[in-house]
Amino acid sequence: MLRRTARLGAVAALLTMLGTAPADAAEEWRKVGGDARSGVSGVAYEGRTEDGAGVRVLVVHDNKRSGQARLSRITHRDASTDVTPLTWDGAEPVDLEAVEAVPGMPGEYLALAARGIVYRLKVTDSTATVVEYAPLPAIGEGDDFESFELVSQNGRTAALWADRGAGADRPATLYAASFTFATWGQPQFAGVTRRAYRAAYPTDERTRHISDISVTDSGRILLSSASDEGDDGPFDSAVSDAGRVTVSTAGRVRIALAQTPAVLGTFPEFKIEGVECLPGSGEAFLGTDDENRGGYVRTMPYCGN
Repeated sequence: MLRRTARLGAVAALLTMLGTAPADAAEEWRKVGGDARSGVSGVAYEGRTEDGAGVRVLVVHDNKRSGQARLSRITHRDASTDVTPLTWDGAEPVDLEAVEAVPGMPGEYLALAARGIVYRLKVTDSTATVVEYAPLPAIGEGDDFESFELVSQNGRTAALWADRGAGADRPATLYAASFTFATWGQPQFAGVTRRAYRAAYPTDERTRHISDISVTDSGRILLSSASDEGDDGPFDSAVSDAGRVTVSTAGRVRIALAQTPAVLGTFPEFKIEGVECLPGSGEAFLGTDDENRGGYVRTMPYCGN
């Protein structure tokens, strides 16, 4: 009880400093799963509904056993949120933690497993087919990945991903590299750079400094961070504006992290593992993996310029 009281006091102090209100009202979240097999570990924008009133996203689940769901489609509207599991066709990954649409290639996605294997997928109707897979480059000792993002600027594409980090003793490592596909379809990375990152919130010993990444159209880097004290919680998380990324016409990737990340919102009792800027809206789609509590989604206005 004393520990929980101290944590709540720290939240209140931070919110006073930021001049914002906590964004954790339960009625603003939509439940999309009721157990540890149905939480949201990563989010990718798929498109608008036919009438333009809703949005479709793909979400990955961090399941590990054969036959368990790996990928679902969420249709999110003002009045409803529907979840449809997709059939996974191909080599089954263990512990998917991120998914991202491939720029300029409709229906194609990259999904990342925690140990650093990238799966190239073709999604048609209710089936996701594995086209190719390959390891990330420059994997460090003990790296545990929860995030992946593709950025398209100046006719070039770059990839961002991160070891999540662990508490005060292990900051996250944010990786960046130019990205292409080999002629036979395998993902390829070149020119890897690294930056250390510590979350401004939460800051306890169970903090995962980077649990997902999204980049706005103008190049702002949004990062989620999360604290996980076990399968039944309590959880805590935040979304922060962490800096900027640029990709030159020659394909050079430059990451400029803020000295102090700007916390955009805090979410006590939720573990955000998915952040995705929705094109043309300024909205971020957030997803949680709350273990035995399942998963929740909502949007927040974080992606405007």
